[in-house]
Amino acid sequence: MRVKVSPLAPGAGAVGLVAVLGGWWAGWAEMAAIGLGCLLLLVAGLVMSATRARYRVTLEMPEERVSVGQRVVARLEVVTTRRSLASRAELPVGGRTVTVWLPSLRPHARHTELFAVPTDHRGVVTVGPVRVRRGDPFGLVSSDRSFAQALELLVHPRVVALASARPGLLRDLEGQATRDLSSSDLSFHALREYVPGDDRRMIHWRTSARTGTLMVRQVEDTRRTRTTVALATGTDDYADADELELAVSVAASLALHVLRDERELTFLAGPRRLGALTPSSLLDECARLLLDPSGTSTADLPHRVAAEPATSSVAFLVGGSTVSADVRRATARHVPAGLRVVAVSCAEGASMEVRQDGPTSLTTLGALDDLPRLLHRVVA
Repeated sequence: MRVKVSPLAPGAGAVGLVAVLGGWWAGWAEMAAIGLGCLLLLVAGLVMSATRARYRVTLEMPEERVSVGQRVVARLEVVTTRRSLASRAELPVGGRTVTVWLPSLRPHARHTELFAVPTDHRGVVTVGPVRVRRGDPFGLVSSDRSFAQALELLVHPRVVALASARPGLLRDLEGQATRDLSSSDLSFHALREYVPGDDRRMIHWRTSARTGTLMVRQVEDTRRTRTTVALATGTDDYADADELELAVSVAASLALHVLRDERELTFLAGPRRLGALTPSSLLDECARLLLDPSGTSTADLPHRVAAEPATSSVAFLVGGSTVSADVRRATARHVPAGLRVVAVSCAEGASMEVRQDGPTSLTTLGALDDLPRLLHRVVA
């Protein structure tokens, strides 16, 4: 328990003492009554602050994870262990403070309050801890005591379903054999003579018997196993907060589709590589994403993708509208050869646009609901 004395308390005490003495000396009863009231207010605050509150406080939320806009009502329950005077409970809820007035309660009485938790923006909403404040009504002298643990509510970004629009949509962007030769894949390319060190399982015995020379299969690396989603996190990449939320929703929708399709995913958010393995953990990490002045910019995303192992067949580069199409086109050439690139520029309210530049699709998206149509046009 911590006792707080307001800066106004000494002044109120001095005014009360002067008023009582002056009123008694001048015979002015009203002045003496005002001074006495000030002193009694200070005494009451001291007494109430020194009295230890006996509460059992429970803070509950029905959900730990919700989508943007989903209604959440938290519950605060206070149970007294002995008779208690009226007090005030305060608890942080996101960026605001909720005040709950607790009446005078009998021993073992229960008081319950319900309050809404804001979920209109993606992010992490912290609720609690609960602070019970006791003292005079004007806060001249008060004491605070904390109860219950703080709770976290993860507000997931809004996502759009891609599988319902066209199953296997992202697979239409993949599956193109690369020109990288390999001896351990499935896409047949040619036969060549055996050299020491080759895998004997790749020997083509029928051709070897016909030519009299050991021949082995030469195959191409198909890179069918992984999809990369890269999101820019630089502050200067987005015109406003709505544009950032659109970009996060686009990246989350693409990554969620890959995971639900039971395929491997590389999710790059600025300099970080998110280790999400399930749809729930993916959305949790997306809820915690923040802009960083030193974060990876849209123009740097191709370099970020190139630094990863070359196992992906398609990469989605998601950023804001402040980077021009010419810059995106120039930087997209830094991705590894054989990688299909879809660069998505998120501009809230803009018309959907798709332009093809070799293996790179330069697209503009103005609304999340247009994402399935945009991918259809990219595939076409």
